[in-house]
Amino acid sequence: MRDRPIRVLVVDDSRLVRKTFEEALSRYSDIDVVGTACDAYVARDKIVELKPDVVTLDIEMPIMDGLTFLRKIMQHRPLPVIILSAIAPEGSEKALEAFSLGAVDVLSKPGDPKTMRENMDVIVQKIRIASGVKINKPVPPVVEGELVIRDNVPRKFAKDRILVIGASTGGTEAIQQVLSSLPANIPPTLIVQHMPEKFTGAFAERLNTHSPMTVREAKNGDRLETGLALLAPGGSHMLLNRAADLYTVQITDGPLVHYQRPAVDVLFKSAAKKSKMPVVAALLTGMGSDGAKGMLAIREAGHHTIAQDEKSCVVYGMPKVAIELGAAVEILSLNSVSRGIIKAL
Repeated sequence: MRDRPIRVLVVDDSRLVRKTFEEALSRYSDIDVVGTACDAYVARDKIVELKPDVVTLDIEMPIMDGLTFLRKIMQHRPLPVIILSAIAPEGSEKALEAFSLGAVDVLSKPGDPKTMRENMDVIVQKIRIASGVKINKPVPPVVEGELVIRDNVPRKFAKDRILVIGASTGGTEAIQQVLSSLPANIPPTLIVQHMPEKFTGAFAERLNTHSPMTVREAKNGDRLETGLALLAPGGSHMLLNRAADLYTVQITDGPLVHYQRPAVDVLFKSAAKKSKMPVVAALLTGMGSDGAKGMLAIREAGHHTIAQDEKSCVVYGMPKVAIELGAAVEILSLNSVSRGIIKAL
């Protein structure tokens, strides 16, 4: 248990936003807004002086934009940063870059103070979770003594297999590394990455460009196919469905799970329940506990499970909880996950 309030620094060039955030957050007894900053240079000094537990950061700022500042934070003083920005869907590449730079979450900032106050419960929960996150600097793509499979030669996989992958903070880079090291004829693959609505389309396109298999954002009723990876759309859950021998995905709204939609647990539990085919599940870097109980269900159903190890995680949250529950058959570094998947399949 934390013995003091969570120290938050709000960084935004809008005076109204800073004031609204400060007033709204002050209603929560476990939150202490220790300062606000109008630009990156003021924020830099206040981070050193005030030592916040969490920083909320806007992307569009004068003098130095938020992404440049985020990169500097992660290089010199890594700490949990939540991007709260009015970025439009067409700016989704900026959201992807924020994730890749180490932001623990990216949230679309409500357009007016009233809506912002109404959404504050969700923002506060994100701050609470982020405050307990230890940010690790991403490990290099190759670790001495390890060989990452890069040839993508088609493998002779056993028929009727399903691969499911879940990730959160640090997951955009981790998923890309794993998929880029898998062959084009990979068994049907379903992926959940915590990401805001309307940004997953751009992420799927990026993965498709850098991966041997086809990757696309899932649509309700999509069939599972060899060589196809389906990414859960932001703002919706993705479940595995089976009718006789036909496997499809169901895309649904549903309530938030672990304050997330899509949630890894929703996918993993549906795979444990619905699949009559062997399943391989991989749980990668991310904050919180989403996916841990779902992975346990998959293991208890007799399937193979892989959790990313602490050293290679940007945030050792979700895999840690899964390992503590006894849900992981294997614990592998990120550079070994693709090999572990291929072997298990």
